[in-house]
Amino acid sequence: MESAPAIFAGVVFALFGAALLTWTGVRLRRGEPVAEGVSRVASATLASLAGALALIFAAYCLTRL
Repeated sequence: MESAPAIFAGVVFALFGAALLTWTGVRLRRGEPVAEGVSRVASATLASLAGALALIFAAYCLTRL
């Protein structure tokens, strides 16, 4: 019963991280800005870092079962 919140959090982090990395990759491939008014390199780096961190948090939550 106590592992249900960890599973839920892990799945949410995994979905968010995967979606953010996919979205960032598609935007970069199309040559579109990742964020308006910000350097393309800086915004892509920050979005990729956030997506990777979300996947790391997902792995942490799912290994704590």
